[in-house]
Amino acid sequence: MKRYRNLDGQSGVVAYAITGDAIAVKFQGGDTYDYTHVKPGRRHVDNMKLLAEAGQGLATYISRYVRDDYAGKR
Repeated sequence: MKRYRNLDGQSGVVAYAITGDAIAVKFQGGDTYDYTHVKPGRRHVDNMKLLAEAGQGLATYISRYVRDDYAGKR
């Protein structure tokens, strides 16, 4: 996983991993959530990938638009 840059300094996201049709997001506390083109959908996953690479806004986006609509939790 790649360390999340957390440019605003207040994110609960610590790391992420991007694949072709998915993004895995690791949060403080250790839980990792998988988001795919199937769930929550391509539009959300593509937006989350952009935010992850930018290092800003990912946790806010997830809490605002995705919430519990994830494909899996580890």
